[in-house]
Amino acid sequence: MRAVMRALLADGGMALAVAPEANESSGGAAVSLGPLWWASECHGVLYSLAVMLLSLAFVGFLAWQARRSFRTLSYGRSHVVVLAYYVLLWAVAVLNLLWCFLQAWQCMPDRAFSWNVLSLFTKSGMLFLEVSLIAFLLQGNDASGFESLARTFVISGAVVAADVLLKTIYVFGFGVPLFIDADQGNGGKWGLWIIHKLVLTGVYGLIVFMHHSRWRDRLPAKPAYYNYVCVMLLLNGILLFGCFLVASGAGFGLWLYNLTTVCYHSLYLPLLYVTFLADFFQEEDMLLENVYYSEMKDAGFFDADWD
Repeated sequence: MRAVMRALLADGGMALAVAPEANESSGGAAVSLGPLWWASECHGVLYSLAVMLLSLAFVGFLAWQARRSFRTLSYGRSHVVVLAYYVLLWAVAVLNLLWCFLQAWQCMPDRAFSWNVLSLFTKSGMLFLEVSLIAFLLQGNDASGFESLARTFVISGAVVAADVLLKTIYVFGFGVPLFIDADQGNGGKWGLWIIHKLVLTGVYGLIVFMHHSRWRDRLPAKPAYYNYVCVMLLLNGILLFGCFLVASGAGFGLWLYNLTTVCYHSLYLPLLYVTFLADFFQEEDMLLENVYYSEMKDAGFFDADWD
């Protein structure tokens, strides 16, 4: 009996000794990193923390500015286009924050459906903002008012709806791992991303060409819009090059693709805010301060200064 107990204890001790090794081989980050295991899945800690912290910082900035922004937007001079983009920016920023914090779902087979749905909504929301701003810029100086907003949203909605339909067929119809970045061997996946980035790169290149041609007057004169287009042209060009490298079997391509993905998901929404909304809120705040000052002056608050 004692011999049997000793054998069982020996087997149990061996099992305990082997278990951590098995866990390290299957999910080593969970053992070695403790609470950070969820940030180390798939891409590693640096990738996950980069997208999470920067996205969290931007949502925190929007929340910090929310009271003043809503006060500005409730003022009578506020523009319907800016209001629509501000609401969309909030919705997409929250979706993007969820996408950044749930990166570990990529490596969980039981979460594959949820990850695909979340990625589809997040990337479609960001694409809608991107396409709508392109459509807004191409309308030139006439882009104002409700009619312009409706026209912009109709064009953007049609483009994004076609994009969502195509991605849905790929992911849920053919089972292509479109949103699993670690998968390099699927040619259909990288072929679609090449086409996707090629179209965006071509559109941004066309706008840059228009800026240096005789059609320059058809674009808004604000320099920040041109800088935005140049940044997006560079970003999409690098993404396109990375997709080409991955499709050709170069391991460096996946690293380049992941790096530009971090830049896109963490920096695109702040870039859009700085380009399109920041100046508006600054100007409107100055107008509000002038209005409040005039009202206080009319009410006699500053009469004592002249005594």
